[in-house]
Amino acid sequence: MATTRSAHTVWEGNLLQGSGVVTFDSSGAIDKQPVSWPSRAEEPNGRTSPEELIAAAHSSCFSMAFSNILAKAGTAPTKLVTSADVTFQPGEGITGVHLSVEGTVPGIDNDAFVAAAEDAKANCPVSQALKAVPITLSAKLA
Repeated sequence: MATTRSAHTVWEGNLLQGSGVVTFDSSGAIDKQPVSWPSRAEEPNGRTSPEELIAAAHSSCFSMAFSNILAKAGTAPTKLVTSADVTFQPGEGITGVHLSVEGTVPGIDNDAFVAAAEDAKANCPVSQALKAVPITLSAKLA
């Protein structure tokens, strides 16, 4: 069964001096978040950005896919800690994503862990949606 998740943004003003608020409509699990050009292109100063939201989506999607791949191989993880760094270059856009994962996985060696992580990187739905940019990976056992 397909699912749809929704959010909306109300933006006021021009790009450089304006600002907006992102609302997470589907779950309400995250409070409304302020966004602005300076929070995207300079320092966050308590505001989020599209790239931070993409990083959150990518780290969680990758973790789900990776845990599933490991479990199907008979080596379910005890713990995975995944970070996603999304790079934004004003004038160019999103120029890359770097995933880092460290895991506690009984019964697996580092080579198998890295191979499964590469599989998750290539095939998680968010990675698939971000195929237009380079995605790199660092993976290691804890």
